Amino acid sequence: MISKTLTERAVLEFSEKNGLEVVTVIPSFVVGPFICPKFPGSVRTALALVLVSYESAGNRDEYPVLINISVVHVDDVTRAHIFLFKHHDTKGRYNCSSNVITIKEMAEFLSAKFPELQIPVVESLKEVKGPKFPGLSSKKLLDSGFEFKYGVDEMFSEAIHCCKEKGYL
Repeated sequence: MISKTLTERAVLEFSEKNGLEVVTVIPSFVVGPFICPKFPGSVRTALALVLVSYESAGNRDEYPVLINISVVHVDDVTRAHIFLFKHHDTKGRYNCSSNVITIKEMAEFLSAKFPELQIPVVESLKEVKGPKFPGLSSKKLLDSGFEFKYGVDEMFSEAIHCCKEKGYL
């Protein structure tokens, strides 16, 4: 997160010095299928409830992040970039997050959708403590006419399917 913030600052400083207009897209946790050779950190964190039974060390350290997490489908992030590029009246920063889901909602959803996976029971997650981050508002992006296409079901289903194909599950 720090490197992304510093990069954005550098781009904004450069654009100001050189008279360029810059539009930035700030995605929340990007979830969905992936083509990169390494396991993306945002997908690994978002799937911590699934991965805990498949990794020897587990992903329990990620649980506090999941207390209240903003998520967006990878294809919606791509679509938002293209949308903003095509609309020349856009300016500034645009948050890109389609859904906020709690760790409890995630456990319930994943257990119902993927009964073959060993998802921790909701009762065991009540003990998870950590900061409750506010959800990212995509109001500015939505007000510009953008519409999200994917929901939580597609994000997690496609991410889990991809993980199975790549041997992570």
